[in-house]
Amino acid sequence: MGMGTSTFVIRWINFLTMLLAIAVVVFGVWMSTHHDNCRRSLTIPVIGIGAVIFLVSIIGFLGALKNSSILLWIYLILLCFISVGVLVFTVLAFIVTNNGSGHSVAGLRYKEYQLHDYSPWFVKQLNNTRNWKHLQSCLVKSDDCKNLSKKYKTLKQYKLAKLTPIEAGCCRPPSECGYPAVNASYYDMSFHPVSSNKDCKLYKNARDIKCYNCDSCKAGVAQYMKTEWRVVAIFNVALFVVLSMIYFVGCCARRNAARIRSKD
Repeated sequence: MGMGTSTFVIRWINFLTMLLAIAVVVFGVWMSTHHDNCRRSLTIPVIGIGAVIFLVSIIGFLGALKNSSILLWIYLILLCFISVGVLVFTVLAFIVTNNGSGHSVAGLRYKEYQLHDYSPWFVKQLNNTRNWKHLQSCLVKSDDCKNLSKKYKTLKQYKLAKLTPIEAGCCRPPSECGYPAVNASYYDMSFHPVSSNKDCKLYKNARDIKCYNCDSCKAGVAQYMKTEWRVVAIFNVALFVVLSMIYFVGCCARRNAARIRSKD
């Protein structure tokens, strides 16, 4: 790559990523003021990522602008750490999300999920009392279960519905319990459960109880997290490729800056 080209490219890449970082921080601040405590917990990582991107970008931009070999060295070291971190997280994400899938049930268009099918790490996090209490309070506040009776006004519509993992695991008892559905949000609990599954006794029709203490609910959350993590992992693969290309250009820019300094 030409002596001036790599420096020019690095300068503009980092200028654009600085703008992106500012946008990320502003978005994080907006999230912290416009969302409840459940979603607000995501704002700290968002703001932190934005701050790191801004710091690295400004070092790279100034290094390319001033042809500073030292600043470009710092920039490349930080970029290397970030790239390795992204790669490690991506590999771990694929490993953690490798297990777990739904089980088809006769007569239903959606799948049911079992907690023991998932990664031991997922199971450990979800069985942690503190973690689950926080998630449980968020699930109760969410509209996942509240809106079922609005979405499916007849029992026939409900039985033909394709429920999400959280709706299937947290809003209703497992099918093996044998409780007849009266409507989308109410089951006839006068029937004795035909299964020994402990979730059958934990389920209640009350809006703030439902099956939020059930393993089936934890399994539904695990499936949701698995899907989300897979999306992030795939994005990180693309991000790692882009960071590797930027690192290559940065190496050229640093080498060119060192040549300019040596000529001076």
